[in-house]
Amino acid sequence: MKKRLDPRIFKVPIDKIRAGYYSDKYFTRYVTVLKRAGKSTRVLYQYFPRKDAVVVGIDEALAILRFGTGYYSDEVRAEELFNEILKVEKSIQFAAWEMNKKSLINLSEKKWALKMQLNGLWVDKWEEIEVKALYDGDNANNMEPVMTIEGDPRYFGYLETILLGVLARASSTATAVKKVVKASKGKPILFFSARFDHFWTQATDGYAALKAGAFGVSTDANADYWGVESMGTIPHALIAAYNGSTEDAAIAFDKYIKPSVNRIVLVDWDNDVINTTYRVIGKFYEKATGEKFILGESNPSVVIGPGKGKIWGVRFDTAGSLRDRSVVPKDASSLGVCPELVWTARKEFDKNGMQELKIVVSGGFDAEKIELFEKLEVPADVYGVGSKLLKDKVDFTADVVEVNGKVCAKYGRTKGDLSRLEIVKKNYWECE
Repeated sequence: MKKRLDPRIFKVPIDKIRAGYYSDKYFTRYVTVLKRAGKSTRVLYQYFPRKDAVVVGIDEALAILRFGTGYYSDEVRAEELFNEILKVEKSIQFAAWEMNKKSLINLSEKKWALKMQLNGLWVDKWEEIEVKALYDGDNANNMEPVMTIEGDPRYFGYLETILLGVLARASSTATAVKKVVKASKGKPILFFSARFDHFWTQATDGYAALKAGAFGVSTDANADYWGVESMGTIPHALIAAYNGSTEDAAIAFDKYIKPSVNRIVLVDWDNDVINTTYRVIGKFYEKATGEKFILGESNPSVVIGPGKGKIWGVRFDTAGSLRDRSVVPKDASSLGVCPELVWTARKEFDKNGMQELKIVVSGGFDAEKIELFEKLEVPADVYGVGSKLLKDKVDFTADVVEVNGKVCAKYGRTKGDLSRLEIVKKNYWECE
């Protein structure tokens, strides 16, 4: 049974949403005109993607509608209170920077007193609209409605900008991730896009990635809505801190990081992933057994696997402008993390008793490159993907298609097929 997330999970900035702080002015003015004209209408809005997509963002859109459908009984006073809240929040930022405890306590009390006054002016109209929608993770075709809102636009029309943005962002990420998940044919996908965008997007992106089938995400914010643990590997920066010694950095990582974290070692620092892996394995073996590691003779399986004191996998992240030392030079296909590199490494590892050591590949991987690797049966175990996932955009549009129960739409637009949409109950987070 499909479920929707509790709206309280999302960090909706309620006061700013209601104030139109994030809404395009033409939408807030559209609502202002309707209010001042006293024009009451019942419209049917439909929201749809501009190309085939994996739809995510529905639950966050519902949270925004739940908290943002309505109006202020005294708009002049509401605006005054909201502007005061903004001033106090700015003062809190400065006080927090200075760690001024007394000011923080006083300002926080003032802020919440203003918020309570502002909330007291809010007239909630959530009960007066009808929302139908797909579920996060559903597929939708180009121009197919994924959500409809029926009701008086004076209560929710100003939210169009925000709702479209939430759907577009999350669905873009989910659609891109779904492509690589499909291409990987069941092999795990690690979502490493956090470094390529603003940190405010991490919670939405991580939720969308996991909803689309990603195996893991790289930051705690990515995992926020799911409550799962983020994943990662040993970074180049830690290797640099140990004077370029991958093996010393790996030993330090193992010593200080909790046992539940699988040890995945980045092994391309010296542009020689095979021999670097052997050095790391050797260091772990000698630490675990007290004996010298002899390649081809010692049994490395004692230090391969999950948990502390062992290496779960190695990550190849060779730059696209470089050729690893193990790769025979031919042409551009010899650069970066190429099929030959992985094949050569896997054969070497297996020959020397490291059959259980996982190979994680990253660096320029998208659906097309993963499809090539799978077509060639390259023995990669896990794919790490990042910036490529943020380049595939899915735009969304919203149209009014009915007014007071009669067809009314701009030229070229018609009411879509709504048969897949389900009614969203008023207390949907308690019912499911």
